Amino acid sequence: MKYNSAAVILNYNGVHFLEKFLPNVLENTSEKTEVVVVDNASTDNSVKFLQEHYPSLRLIVLPKNYGYAGGYNYGLATLGYEFFILLNSDIEVTKNWDIPLINRLESEHHITACQPKILAYDNKSYFEYAGGSGGFIDREYFPFCRGRIFGELEQDLGQYDNAREVFWASGACFAIKSWAFHKAKGFDEDFFAHMEEIDLCHRLKNMGHKIYVEPKSVVYHVGGGTLAMMSPFKTFLNYRNGLSLLVKNYPYSDFKFILFKRLLLDGLSAINFVLRGIPRHAIEIYKAHRAFFKDWKLVLDKRERLQEEHKDVNRTGVFNGSAIWMYFVSRKRKFGKFPTRRFVNE
Repeated sequence: MKYNSAAVILNYNGVHFLEKFLPNVLENTSEKTEVVVVDNASTDNSVKFLQEHYPSLRLIVLPKNYGYAGGYNYGLATLGYEFFILLNSDIEVTKNWDIPLINRLESEHHITACQPKILAYDNKSYFEYAGGSGGFIDREYFPFCRGRIFGELEQDLGQYDNAREVFWASGACFAIKSWAFHKAKGFDEDFFAHMEEIDLCHRLKNMGHKIYVEPKSVVYHVGGGTLAMMSPFKTFLNYRNGLSLLVKNYPYSDFKFILFKRLLLDGLSAINFVLRGIPRHAIEIYKAHRAFFKDWKLVLDKRERLQEEHKDVNRTGVFNGSAIWMYFVSRKRKFGKFPTRRFVNE
């Protein structure tokens, strides 16, 4: 059979997730999509398990752990499909989940990436942290979602069941046109993991492309499969990569002013961690800032190169306000409470 899309699962020491979720993915993925596993040099028995139990499954074994960004870059480089669907190993899918995503991508040339509605595996009536029903970003580059503002998760009552353009698609599960992935040169491997999907989507939008959510496709995500929610290393990656995301991609000349505000807000976040009795995470924010400024010239070089590729910058999905102010001061902790007029909708 000739497939036009591939659902690509990146695995690292996740044999327990493969045992639990791979049968579900194989059973519920349509005949149009081939399921592929890319193994990031696992040290558990993931490869042996796949070879013994799924000998006909396409398996790509990488020589070392390249992280999420590099793992997918190397894995997808070997695949010749029209569409890629990137799928975390800790996700349960629903029947023919891939079809609405591909249909949405095929509906318009400029729609280059699309995510499903992502609900929590352990509480299926609620949105999951990593993506909800589509990602947005505020003026200081703090990401949030329909269905999740910071740590506040909403119950899914159908309030976000409309397909719409967003700012970013979740790395837990999203489909992308292969030509767009390659045109954008894939993920930034310096990110290693976390926020690399927002960086990729931002680069695509700076080229004039559109990112969508298609809630007709529904998946259930465990979350924290590789790094736990409160992992210090996850804190480091999120804060370092958040600064790189801003400097690389912010399309206007006042990026240093936005960066200054972001650094101040990161400092307040560090103080909050100390007050909550988890100072280790405050230390990780300091380490993240130090690592970011160590690579300052590298990030600026990337910015300069990317500025040359900016054509019709698409800012749809940007909130012209502060998500922190809305959440902590105005006490508006649901996406639907954010004023619609302050979202860019080009």
